[in-house]
Amino acid sequence: MRMGMRRFTRLTNAFSKKIDNLEHAVALHFMHYNFCRIHQSLRSTPAMRSGLTNKVWSITDIVGLLD
Repeated sequence: MRMGMRRFTRLTNAFSKKIDNLEHAVALHFMHYNFCRIHQSLRSTPAMRSGLTNKVWSITDIVGLLD
């Protein structure tokens, strides 16, 4: 996860100073990693492989979950 998210290294401008911002960024990262990104070894998303969904989600699908 650290290699995929620059928020965990303080050397960048994306460093989270507030814990709430860090929590939201990590949640978005895991949603994208599990529902949007097709993994090379699985040839699908982890959510599809575990049976949680039957399609690859897009960013607009994730935004649609917001209130």
